[in-house]
Amino acid sequence: QVQLVESGGGLVQAGGSLRLSCAASGGTFSWYAMGWFRQAPGKEREFVAGISWTGGSTYYADSVQGRFTVSRDNAKNTVYLQMNSLKPEDTAVYYCAARNFAVSTLKGKYDYWGQGTQVTVSS
Repeated sequence: QVQLVESGGGLVQAGGSLRLSCAASGGTFSWYAMGWFRQAPGKEREFVAGISWTGGSTYYADSVQGRFTVSRDNAKNTVYLQMNSLKPEDTAVYYCAARNFAVSTLKGKYDYWGQGTQVTVSS
């Protein structure tokens, strides 16, 4: 059983940056592909970014491509999401998730989820 805990959310002005962290415990972190998702009020949870278990492959939603960067440190059992040039439409609760095998953009394919961290971008 893998436990995931996100941190790093907060309030930031448009154009600013935040770095989210997701710390994993209870499993072999390096076996898992990791995904970041977000959910805005009244909207479906959507894929934001993903990273393979080696860190060698990364994937991004079109809406964040070029602004967000996902990375991982398997020695620290942590995955990161660096968010730059933030926009008000990036406001959401951000979740990290883990699954065996490859990254998926489908939330239903993930086995473990964190509790989420709120990101609010003011205009």
